[in-house]
Amino acid sequence: MTGRPEKTSSGLPVFLPKFQMFCDIILKVSKYHKWYLQLFIPLERHRGHQVINMQENQFQNVTTNNLPLPERVAEQISQLIITRNLKSGDKLPNEFELGSLLNVGRGSIREAVKILVARNILVIQRGKGTFIANNPGQVSDPLGFAFYKDQLKLAQDLLEVRMEIEPWVAQLAAERATDEDIANIKRICGEVEADILEKRDHLPNDNRFHIAIADCTHNDVVPKLIPVITYAVGLFGSLNGTKLLAATISGHRNIVDAIAAHDPAMARKTMAEHLEQNRKSIMEAVNTRTDKDESEK
Repeated sequence: MTGRPEKTSSGLPVFLPKFQMFCDIILKVSKYHKWYLQLFIPLERHRGHQVINMQENQFQNVTTNNLPLPERVAEQISQLIITRNLKSGDKLPNEFELGSLLNVGRGSIREAVKILVARNILVIQRGKGTFIANNPGQVSDPLGFAFYKDQLKLAQDLLEVRMEIEPWVAQLAAERATDEDIANIKRICGEVEADILEKRDHLPNDNRFHIAIADCTHNDVVPKLIPVITYAVGLFGSLNGTKLLAATISGHRNIVDAIAAHDPAMARKTMAEHLEQNRKSIMEAVNTRTDKDESEK
C-alpha cells in the first residue's frame, strides 16, 4: 500500500467517475420540476384540464411570515389563484410539485390543501387530483347562522336585512337584465312552480331563483350576498311549511314580469310585497310562540 488513491487507465482517481455519477443524479433531481412541467402539462391538457404552469418566483418565501406554515402555504396558493385568474375546474399540480416549488414538505402541502378545501377554494377529486372549487371562497353559511339557538328570532332579523337588500337587487336587475338573464329567471321560476304543484321540495330551486336575480344585476358584489339570502329562504321555508306556497308562485311571477318589463319601480315593489308576506307569516309564528309561553307560566 502506497497511501495514494488508485487511478483508472485514464489517470483519474477511481472514485471520481462515481462522484460524477452522484452529481449527475443530484442535478437531475434538482431539475425534476422542469421536465415534470414538460411532461405533466401537455398530458393533462390532452385530458381536458387547465393546468397551472408555475415558476418558483411566483411565490414569496413561505418561511418569512409569522403565520403557521400550513397557513402560509395556503396563503401562497390562494394568491396564485387570484393573480393567475384561475377558474373553477382548473387543476393544481400534485403535492410533490407544489412542495418543490414552495420548498416545503408534502405534509405541509397536504395541510394547506385541507385548509383551502374547508374554505371552498379547492376541491379534491379522488383519483384525479386537486381542482379549483365552484364559487371559490364562497360557503353556504358564512356567518354561522346554523348555530343560532333561536332560529325564529334569527328569521325576524334576517327578514329585516332582506327587506333592505332584495328590493334594491330586484330594481337593479330590472335595469340591467339581458334577454338571456330574463330567459333564465323565467325558466327557474317555472321550475319552482312545478316543484310546488307536484309537492316536491321547492327550496333548492327557490334559492336558485334568488341567485339568478342577483346575477341579473351584473354587479360582482351582489352575488356574494346570496349566501345570506339563500339561508334565509331555507329558514323561512322550514318555518312556514306549506302556508305560503300559493303566495310564492304569484309573488315570483310578479317579480319576473317586472324584471322582464325592465320596470325598476315595479320590480322593487313586487319584491317588497313578496317579503312582506313572509314577514306576516313569521310574525304569526312569533305571536303563537309568545302565547304558548304565556300559557305555560
